[in-house]
Amino acid sequence: MSLELLGHVDLPENLKPGGFDHAAIHCASGRLYVAHTANDALDVIDCVHDRYLHSIPNLTGVAGALVSDERNLVFTSNRGENTVGIFSPDNDEVVSAKVGVGIRPNGLAYDPGKDLLLAANVGDPDISDSFTLSIVKVKERRMTASVRVPGRTRWTVFDAQAECFYVNIAAPAQILVLASDAPDRIARTLTIPAPGPHGLDFDPEHRRLFCACDARQLVILKADSGEVLKQLELSGSPDVIFFNKALRHLYVAIADPGVVEVFDIDLMERTETIQTERGAHTLGFDAGRNKVYAFLPETHRAIVYTDKS
Repeated sequence: MSLELLGHVDLPENLKPGGFDHAAIHCASGRLYVAHTANDALDVIDCVHDRYLHSIPNLTGVAGALVSDERNLVFTSNRGENTVGIFSPDNDEVVSAKVGVGIRPNGLAYDPGKDLLLAANVGDPDISDSFTLSIVKVKERRMTASVRVPGRTRWTVFDAQAECFYVNIAAPAQILVLASDAPDRIARTLTIPAPGPHGLDFDPEHRRLFCACDARQLVILKADSGEVLKQLELSGSPDVIFFNKALRHLYVAIADPGVVEVFDIDLMERTETIQTERGAHTLGFDAGRNKVYAFLPETHRAIVYTDKS
């Protein structure tokens, strides 16, 4: 087995129904930021000692967390107030700015070279044309473009080599590509052969995308051409995924039945399934220490593993 249990980190009790969502690591400080959606807050974990530090409040419906080590910034997507939050990990008890974006922002990706943040907005099916992408010029603290998309968005990632964003669309099943030098329009579309693209990550060395779909499929495809290389069966509908570039592992969180599945991406096969807790649909990954954090909504804590491969 590759994932070895290290322990648990107790987090604040849920103040209302719900649990956790996306998480991201600030490598320089070893701090993990996880969206505690039930508490409208971002919980901060010390990954060196695996202990809870504090929470950042007043982020209504927070769903996404993203860190830029290059620019020393932390971003949040706040679904309940249609904003993105921006702050520095050097002063991570205060959100320095909020910027209005589209309806119910979720996925986040950032181009540090052009200082552009993309917020993928879930939208509202009762509001026409509300499935959008918002482009935010971070230094200027303003939204500079809104791009209509054909369906509900999911997660998004940035490709530094190609200078483009990839955005999952649940239906029609596809990945949209936006060039960061022309982010106000869709450059091309990659068709996904399984319903419900959800979790998304990227292998920059081999230029492959990993797209985890609601239809219990992991689709591996070439980022440049869209050619599907492999489809692998999952044990349930996935949510958050993370790619470990050093060990060539992909971690997939599945809420029902409550597991983390580990895939060897070079062999393109599943190597391990680890039981977590029913409803645990999100992960954090500390690449510097090869640690995986699974967030448990019922017991409001994180379970910590180290990848020993």
